[in-house]
Amino acid sequence: MRIGELAALAGVSTRTIRHYHHLGLLPEPERLANGYREYRLRDAVALARVRRLAELGLSLDEVRDVLADDEGQELREMLLELDGDLAREQTAIAARRARLAALLAEADLRPDSTVSPDMAEVLRGLPTGTSAFAEFDRELLTLAASGRDPEGRAEFAELLRPLTEPEAYARGQALIARLDELADAGPDDPRVAAVAGDLAAHLPGEMVSAMLASLDDTSIGHWLEEMLRELPAAQAQVFELLVERLRRG
Repeated sequence: MRIGELAALAGVSTRTIRHYHHLGLLPEPERLANGYREYRLRDAVALARVRRLAELGLSLDEVRDVLADDEGQELREMLLELDGDLAREQTAIAARRARLAALLAEADLRPDSTVSPDMAEVLRGLPTGTSAFAEFDRELLTLAASGRDPEGRAEFAELLRPLTEPEAYARGQALIARLDELADAGPDDPRVAAVAGDLAAHLPGEMVSAMLASLDDTSIGHWLEEMLRELPAAQAQVFELLVERLRRG
C-alpha cells in the first residue's frame, strides 16, 4: 500500500508518518522501482502501536525507548511515572477548581479577589470603606504578595494577619482616617509626625523586620521611593518618618 493508504488505515496524516520515519519510530520500507514506498500490513500495526503509546501521554522519545525494549519493563516504568504525573495534575486541577468555586461564590467578585486564599482572607479583614489610602494600601499588599511563590505568599499573609484582630483593626481604621485627612496637607503639617509615630507602634514586630529587610533587598528595586512618588506630600512624609523610626528601633 502507498503512504496515503497507510495513513488512512492508521488514522494519521502522511506528514506524521514521515516524521516518525525521521525520528526512527517507524522503519522506512523499501522503495519500488518507480520510487514509491511500498508499505505492508506490519507497517500499519507498528504505526498503530506508536500512536497508542503517544495517546497515553508518552513523548515520542519515550515511545522509541519502549519499542526498543522487547521485555516491556521500560514501558511499565514509564507508565507508572506517567500515572504519578497524572495523579499530581489531577490533584492540582481539583485544587484550582475548588479555588474557582470559592471565587464564584463571592458576591463582590473583583480582579484582586484572585489572590491566594490566605491573602484574600487577610485582605477581607483589613479596613476598606471609601478610603483612598486604604485602597492604595490594598493594591500594594496585593502586589507584594504576587511577587512571591506559594509558600512565600502564605508567609506574607501570616505577617499581616495580626492586623485583622479586632483591636488592631480599630487602630488601623483610625490611622487610615488620619492619613486620608493628610491628603491635601503639606509635608510640614504638625500631624505628620504623630501619625508616623502611631503607625510605627501599630505594626507587628515580624512585619517590621520583613519590611526593613525588603528595603535592603536590591533585587526587588527601590519600592519605597516608588511608593512615595504615588502619595500626596504629607502622606509620603509620614512614611519617610516611619522608616526612620523603624530603623532606629
